[in-house]
Amino acid sequence: MPTDLSGFLQNQKALVTGGNSGIGEGCALALGAAGASVAVNYISDEPEAHRVVAAIRQMGRDAIAIQADVSKEEDVQRMFAETIRQFGTIDILINNAGLQQDAPFHEMTLRQWERVIGVNLTGQFLCAREAAREFLRRGVVPEVSRAAGKIICMSSVHEVIPWAGHVNYAASKGGVMQLMKSMAQELAPKKIRINSIAPGAIRTPINRLAWETPAALQALLTLIPDRRIGEPEDIARTAVWLASDFSDYITGATIFVDGGMTLYPGFATGG
Repeated sequence: MPTDLSGFLQNQKALVTGGNSGIGEGCALALGAAGASVAVNYISDEPEAHRVVAAIRQMGRDAIAIQADVSKEEDVQRMFAETIRQFGTIDILINNAGLQQDAPFHEMTLRQWERVIGVNLTGQFLCAREAAREFLRRGVVPEVSRAAGKIICMSSVHEVIPWAGHVNYAASKGGVMQLMKSMAQELAPKKIRINSIAPGAIRTPINRLAWETPAALQALLTLIPDRRIGEPEDIARTAVWLASDFSDYITGATIFVDGGMTLYPGFATGG
């Protein structure tokens, strides 16, 4: 993790949902490198969560692992209570936990629909609500941050790009866009900043089939003008910047980190 992040988030307390792999892991490590204490949430694969915690502690930062299903209100409330008990408060929420359960639309089950919406959208609502409650309770602490708190919602390029065969996922990310903007509009007067990051194709376990073979990777790159797949660190550096006072006048924005995927490269030669 780049050492130039040092000090961006000194003495701040962060919670990263889905922090034990992929983009969440990258964000957790980057927040630690920037000076934050980090609570690493996971739903399964506890050893991986503790591996991330150990890496953050090796940086000299405090870190804990907390199991919770973000789609369940009681789990989310317990997770926030434990984070605040351990750290005293929370300054940053990376609303990252998400999943895919893909199917052709006419074959998609209600269970597949509800599970993806439950984690990807309801989970972001539940976590953001608990974070906002703590931010409102505590208010601004000027020596820590100009904001009372920062929430970064992990969206996707599919908040704007339709995705056949992934209707539940695309719908959840479209919902995240309006959830984020509406929260930001409501809470900005309270000095709570809320933004989204919309990753494109990132090299993570959730989309391994899209990049693990040379043929699959080559097909994927035709959708990316920059002609490379993104790495978790590309998202993590953006998250640190959005969580820092360097972006203090930004709220209600989606930052697309996608190598140009939302430029619709199929039209580069006239469509």
